[in-house]
Amino acid sequence: MKFRKLAEYFEEIEKTSSRLEMTAILAKMLKEADTTEVDLLVYLALGRLRPKFEGIEFNMAEKMMLRVISSGYNIKLDQVEAEYKKIGDLGEVVRLRTFEHLRVRNLSKGLSVTQVYQRLMDVAVDEGLGSQERKVLSLARLLKDLDSLEAKFVVRIPVNNLRLGFSEMTVLDSLSWMETGDKSLRIELERAFNVSADIGRIARIFKESGLKGISQVKVEIGVPIRPAKSERLPSVEKIVEKLEVFAVEGKWDGLRLQIHYDKGKHMLLSGQEDLFGKTNKSLVRIFSRNLDNMTAMFPDVAKAMESLAIKSVILDGEAVAYDPKTGKLKPFQETMQRKRKHGISQLAGELPIKVFVYDILALDGEMVMGKSFRERRKLLEKILKIAPEGLILADQEIVSDAKRLRELMMMYLKQGLEGVMCKKLSTAYQAGARNFNWVKLKKATEGDLTDTIDCVVMGYYSGKGKRTGFGIGAFLVGVVDEKGQVGSIAKIGTGLTDEQWKELYERAEKLKVAEKPEEYVVAKTLEPDVWVRPELVVEILADEITKSPIHAFELALRFPRLINFRDDKNLSEATSKRELKRLFEMQKTG
Repeated sequence: MKFRKLAEYFEEIEKTSSRLEMTAILAKMLKEADTTEVDLLVYLALGRLRPKFEGIEFNMAEKMMLRVISSGYNIKLDQVEAEYKKIGDLGEVVRLRTFEHLRVRNLSKGLSVTQVYQRLMDVAVDEGLGSQERKVLSLARLLKDLDSLEAKFVVRIPVNNLRLGFSEMTVLDSLSWMETGDKSLRIELERAFNVSADIGRIARIFKESGLKGISQVKVEIGVPIRPAKSERLPSVEKIVEKLEVFAVEGKWDGLRLQIHYDKGKHMLLSGQEDLFGKTNKSLVRIFSRNLDNMTAMFPDVAKAMESLAIKSVILDGEAVAYDPKTGKLKPFQETMQRKRKHGISQLAGELPIKVFVYDILALDGEMVMGKSFRERRKLLEKILKIAPEGLILADQEIVSDAKRLRELMMMYLKQGLEGVMCKKLSTAYQAGARNFNWVKLKKATEGDLTDTIDCVVMGYYSGKGKRTGFGIGAFLVGVVDEKGQVGSIAKIGTGLTDEQWKELYERAEKLKVAEKPEEYVVAKTLEPDVWVRPELVVEILADEITKSPIHAFELALRFPRLINFRDDKNLSEATSKRELKRLFEMQKTG
């Protein structure tokens, strides 16, 4: 496919707000694509070059892209900056402000999708001394070979702002639509994606082999599995009533990790030579709950995996930092310090990690997700009987009555944990699913509000008085519905420390956009001074959820306050409209 044709499809998608129409356009695009390029089209349509877990990023700020535009079109940088300040979208800058005297030579050279993709990839992987300047020059040369429509979308990708407004789930719907004209194949496609979270690979397999190929997609060491998620119930009595006999484990306030290890499969990862030496033959990959590759950030965990007496394994657990002198667990924000790119070895010594392992998804070449939780636990007990330093088998007790569940809850809270997880013994591990196989019970659960809410920051309001110095005085948060719309649920202006206000402003500034994102649903009276992309997730505690005539989904948070910045979560991991409604109902019946 010519890149010009792909840009035309992108333009169609951008102009529609209908999820169904968007799905149909994507389906048409995927149907036209050749099997050799369909995965590339999918990645580009999501504003990426490879699956997120591979960690291939451009690391380019908008200021750098302004230099690219200046160089590519031979326009003074201050003119480009002025135009961007007025329009607010790099794509529209090159589309609408390709100056009149340049329009004649602003013609497409007819590059294919594969050719443009490869040139973008060359830019993304360019590292080392002088790489920033080389990136600017390479992208500038690429712009010269594109027309204004093609360039519109190319300049958005490196700054992570393609603005087409759909996710992997829409791609799955589109693959089904491509084949049947409806979403009837979504269940089979999503099952494959859940156990092999590479959406480009799923598209290529489906394009080549249809459902037969999709049915054969299996777990692979090194490719993340979409994690199972928990549900909520309002009280210990409701949990016992629902689950009857179940396992109870602690609920840690840490970083969820999915650890992949294969003793006989070698894959060179950043920093891994320093850990094991160049003769190492093992593969170790560590993924976050939203499938970021965090291997390089946990060299101590990767090293501990080498001590296990197994050939290969995939483990599910929670990483929590602790004080090496007292052994006391540290709060989430301190654990999050491990999520960095530099000074990792030193920090690993200063801020060691314990990984509480609570599930196993694959062992020695066998996919064990289909086994019951009771059977999986026995496998865990066997391989962690003599656990290496840093890996700890999660404590567990089988419970069938409310009194004992409440006692365990209090015990774990005294230990500094968030609460407990209650798990059915008879069920398989259901990748990507949120259901009552796992039920969480937290400290806030038996109060007015059942749980904290993971909200998306939508925008912020300018500060007044003391907060003028912060640049921010309040911020708007929301949750996402099944259509991908983000609706407001709270305007928060109190309950933050000075440091939190400053940090929130710095984070929001990096995500600000000139216009309200199309997926946002906000009343005119609530519109913030500055809009931000839906990428910043914050954990909010409130006294209760109330009915609201102002907020988008007719629900609002009463007395909301910021608890944490959840860098380990993205929009798909945040609280949904459906979950918010469930919490509201539980509040009334709990």
